[in-house]
Amino acid sequence: MAASSVPALRALSADARHPVLPLPPQPALDRTRVAIGERLFADPRLSLHGRISCQSCHDVATSGASPWRLDKGDDGSPMQLNTPTVFNSTLNFRFTWTGRILSAPDMIAASLRNPHVMGGDGPGIERLRRDSVFAAQVRAAYHRELDERATIDALTLYLRSLTTPNARFDRWLAGDAKALTPQEQRGWARFQSVGCVSCHQGVNVGGNLFQRHGIFHPLASPDPAILRVPSLRNVMTTAPYFHDGSAPDLSSAVLSMARAQLDITLSPRDVADITAFLKTLTGTYEGRPVQAPRR
Repeated sequence: MAASSVPALRALSADARHPVLPLPPQPALDRTRVAIGERLFADPRLSLHGRISCQSCHDVATSGASPWRLDKGDDGSPMQLNTPTVFNSTLNFRFTWTGRILSAPDMIAASLRNPHVMGGDGPGIERLRRDSVFAAQVRAAYHRELDERATIDALTLYLRSLTTPNARFDRWLAGDAKALTPQEQRGWARFQSVGCVSCHQGVNVGGNLFQRHGIFHPLASPDPAILRVPSLRNVMTTAPYFHDGSAPDLSSAVLSMARAQLDITLSPRDVADITAFLKTLTGTYEGRPVQAPRR
């Protein structure tokens, strides 16, 4: 995330009374440049061989991710880690599972240049420059030809537009007592009491700290050992779970996480209640609930 947005996130940080907070309003964005970013995001011509687009792995028509354990890059090789969702991603404090990338522009640049992801930025950008209609849109918005800097800027603005407000849990936090069922409220209480909220808190219900996985018992593949805690927003829609995509469904992920990270064996009722609560974190995008992709 850009450095200028960090103070705003600090103002939305969790505390003991309010460990999770509703999504903030979407920032004001240049909609013309956002539209260019949306076009770039979905255009396979941006990749070296024209095989994939950002949308190929981060499907914003569904979960903002994909249903596969490991997606394939432009060179046809599998990614090293499971694809995280792009929804609400600019509210995380770091990017990628390892958190080694500090800002959205840096993350986009790394993806464009990575030979195993988009294959390199140069040929794709040159290919798009030859589209006279699109080139005219870029000149009107940026007052220059499409280049790497404009590409990264437009994609960054588009990512910042990918927020999913109006989750039922957010409505409940805002005072709508009927937004959650009794089971979902039990799940929220249990989520807090067993310690899940210690890592999954803040405005993104995660995404704001690092943690070692497999503290008490092994969990998924051992490497990398330290991960950025993922956001749980829209988690119902983003199976499979964990950095290696090894948990096929939400209930098994909840059970495994409690044992591995907290040394707790949850009862079937606890698993059902916590899972029910997690489903209330599903927000809306373009006026409809975020959906799980079909295989």
